Amino acid sequence: MHNSKLILILAVLLFAGTFLQAKEGADQYANGAENWFTGALPPAGWYYINYFGYYTGELRDGAGDKVNVGGSTPSVSAVFNAFRILDITTLKIAGADYGVHAIVPVVYQSVNLGGTNSVTSLGDMTIDPLVLGWHHPQWHAVAAFDINLPTGHYEKNDPRVCVGAHYYAFEPLLALSYMPKSGWEASAKLMYNIKTTNQVTNYHSGQEFHVDFVAGKHLHQWMLGAQGYVVKQTTDDTIGGTTVVAQPGVFATGRRGQVVGVGPSAAYETKRHMSFMASWQHETLVRNRFGGDKVWFKMVIPVGAVLGRS
Repeated sequence: MHNSKLILILAVLLFAGTFLQAKEGADQYANGAENWFTGALPPAGWYYINYFGYYTGELRDGAGDKVNVGGSTPSVSAVFNAFRILDITTLKIAGADYGVHAIVPVVYQSVNLGGTNSVTSLGDMTIDPLVLGWHHPQWHAVAAFDINLPTGHYEKNDPRVCVGAHYYAFEPLLALSYMPKSGWEASAKLMYNIKTTNQVTNYHSGQEFHVDFVAGKHLHQWMLGAQGYVVKQTTDDTIGGTTVVAQPGVFATGRRGQVVGVGPSAAYETKRHMSFMASWQHETLVRNRFGGDKVWFKMVIPVGAVLGRS
């Protein structure tokens, strides 16, 4: 296989897995998924949270320019849905509410890379046995430790149909929400992603720091504001322990990815504490990864009463 073709395949492999859970070749976390009330755990009970979205983007090189392959730019489009169950118990640890959660993503993905191929598949699942939430009159905080599992579809010889990243990843996180009596809110979820090596390709994707954020105003049951995310890779990608070398027009040495996504967000909470959120995020400052636009629809439903628990 020619080097240029191998590099492009690796570039897509590092992306496929992104949307649901969803990288950058595995974003096993779907950047921009969290917004309003990010740092405020709900009261004890069971909750169903659904994330539905659409993404379309084109591959960008280390300078932020579109990658050109045979006169066209590799591109991706995806429709994804993630099913999340959250259990907030009555147990207290260090003064915090204790909970657990699991996320099961499903994605339809179409990748154009020297020809188009598509797949519908389970994505990489996420579990978290440790979710801790603290509450104060105006400040709320959550500390947790997500574990991403390589459950998504993966094919070494055709990255266009890879939905899974084919490695484990571990992600400590801290979420904060500031909600004063004035009705304004500023929330952020700070995460640090630590990946293991893909044992099939011996490719090790670099660690990443990323943040979801929202700032806006509560207007009775409505919320309006700006929402987005920042992703910054902090260590190099390697193959067999050696830093990935630069390929001009494809990606830079180490293939350190970055992106900033931002756009409007609106939410509505019913009197029964169901909430519905919609967001659009346009990506900019993209390096060494796909960049484009993402649309989100999120729904939170308290189900504890249905299960006999409140």
